Amino acid sequence: MEGVIDAVTRDLLTRAPGFDWVVTEFVRVVDARLPPRVFYKHCPELQAETPPATPSGVPVTLQLLGSDPAALAANARQALRLGATGVDLNFGCPAKLVNRHDGGASLLRDPRRVQAAVAAVHAAVGEAIPVTAKIRLGFADRRLALACALATQDAGARRLVVHGRTRDEGYRPPAHWEWIGRIRQRLSIPVVANGDIWTLEDYWKARTLSGCRDVMLGRGALADPRLAARIRHWQATGERLPETPWHARAAILGEFAATQRSTLPDRVVTSLLKQWLNHMRQRDAEAARRFQALKRITQLDALLEGLAAPAPRPTSRATTEATLSA
Repeated sequence: MEGVIDAVTRDLLTRAPGFDWVVTEFVRVVDARLPPRVFYKHCPELQAETPPATPSGVPVTLQLLGSDPAALAANARQALRLGATGVDLNFGCPAKLVNRHDGGASLLRDPRRVQAAVAAVHAAVGEAIPVTAKIRLGFADRRLALACALATQDAGARRLVVHGRTRDEGYRPPAHWEWIGRIRQRLSIPVVANGDIWTLEDYWKARTLSGCRDVMLGRGALADPRLAARIRHWQATGERLPETPWHARAAILGEFAATQRSTLPDRVVTSLLKQWLNHMRQRDAEAARRFQALKRITQLDALLEGLAAPAPRPTSRATTEATLSA
C-alpha cells in the first residue's frame, strides 16, 4: 500500500460512510527521531487544529515501521507532541527491501522483538494515546503467529490487526481467516481481520471464519472505492447495493488526479494514477480493459481522457452477424 494511501486517497475513500478509522502509510524509523516535516508529509492531517482526521471526520492513526525500540519510542513521543491520537506499529509489511532492512514482517521471526518494540512505544506515550499493531501469521510459517500476537497484547497494544497470511505467502490467495480466529480466541484485546476482502461475500466469510467484529480493508478499498460504503449499507439495511460502475470509479480517479496535480508534477500523478488503476483492474473487467489500453500513455491529460471516455456497449452476437453480412 506504500505510495498509494496518502491524504488525498484517504479523503476520497472516506467521503461516503463506511470507515471507522484509517491508518497512514508507514513512517520509516531507523535510529533517530525524525523532524516534524516527515510526520506532516505522511500525515498532513496533524497540521489541523482538531485531532487528525479526514475532511469527513474519520480519525487518522499514524503508523510507524522500524525495529529499534528506542528509536520507535522517540518517534512515538514526537508523534504525540505533534498531535497524534494513536500510534500503529507495522509488523506486517512483506516487501523484501523493508524486510532486508529489518523492518515490517521481519520481526515476526522473534516474538521477543515484537514485544520489545510495542513495550517501548507504550512506555513512551503512556496512556495518553493508544498503541496498536498489525502483524501477519508469521514470517516463513505460522508456528510463531500466536506468540507474536500475544507479545503485542502483553506489551500494551490495545488493538491488533492480523493479515491472514505469512510474509512468505505474500498476497497469494487464500487468506487464512480461520487462523485469525485462533488468535482472536486467545487474546483479550480486539482483533481485526485483514486480507482478501474484495466483496460483501468476502467480508461476511472473513467475519464468520475469524469471529472478528471488525475487518480492515487494504487493497480491496482501492479495487472498489465504494466497498466500505456498500458494507456499511448492508450492515444497516440488509440491502445489497449494486456493484460500483466504471463511471463512478473513473470519477474518483479523476478527482484524485485533479487534487494531486496541484502540488505534484504531471509525470508523478500519471504514475500514481496507473498504480491505483492497477489495483482496480484486479477485480473489475472494465478497469482491466482500460489499464491494458492506457498503461503506456505518459501524458496525464491523455490518460484522464482515456479514463473518462464512455465504456463501449457490449455488442450482441446477432448485431455482429448482421453487421458482417451487410
